[in-house]
Amino acid sequence: MAVVYFRFHAELNYFLPNNKKDVKIAHLVADKASIKDTIESLGVPHPEVDCIQANGKYVDFSYIVQDGDDINVYPISVGSRLNPSISVRPEPLSMIRFVLDIHLGKLATSLRLLGFDTLYRNYDYGDEELANISSTQERILLTRDKGLLMRGVVTHGYYMRQTNPQKQIAEVMERFNLFELVSPFRRCIRCNGLLKPVAKESVIEELPDSVRSLNHEFRRCEECSQVYWKGSHYDKLQQFIESVIVHET
Repeated sequence: MAVVYFRFHAELNYFLPNNKKDVKIAHLVADKASIKDTIESLGVPHPEVDCIQANGKYVDFSYIVQDGDDINVYPISVGSRLNPSISVRPEPLSMIRFVLDIHLGKLATSLRLLGFDTLYRNYDYGDEELANISSTQERILLTRDKGLLMRGVVTHGYYMRQTNPQKQIAEVMERFNLFELVSPFRRCIRCNGLLKPVAKESVIEELPDSVRSLNHEFRRCEECSQVYWKGSHYDKLQQFIESVIVHET
């Protein structure tokens, strides 16, 4: 057994009990334990970590901890300013796409409304399936399950701190700097499919009587065939979108 000293910085302290926040922690570890496994044993999911210093030198997740090691663990918000010689943060994805767990249904709707490719279903994928989707489809996994983020195949993931859906969308927009990528009303909020403009004549039999005479612009989901138009809810949705974008400032 060995005694290793850890200090977690900035928002990584969110995952620690109060008596371990912003202080040096003495932690007993087994022989030949990797630093990745040791960090997660303290409650911090590896996708939240940007870089690690052991005794003043940057190391990766394969580093085997040694008795007396003095270790600092930095999140993305800090690591981006340190310019570390070694970073455990994966390369950015070529496209911003998400997969969400069952507890984030309202967040999924908001992300789709803003135009972001977001996989979600209102019955549970299961942890293994969610992790595999994130890995094989190169999607950012959003969850409130720390254990799910700790699965080895997950490289891009984030633990949602907020529980209020309005605050959650602001949290995601800020964390991933999505403000300039907003493209509202391009995805189906039900199934995530892309919306395609269609002629009124092609959907008129599917419309309520009150809509047929008042609306002239329509879109149909290419996946589930749901038809959309600017109804009474449109102004409210537009206000929501503007509130999210304005939140940047």
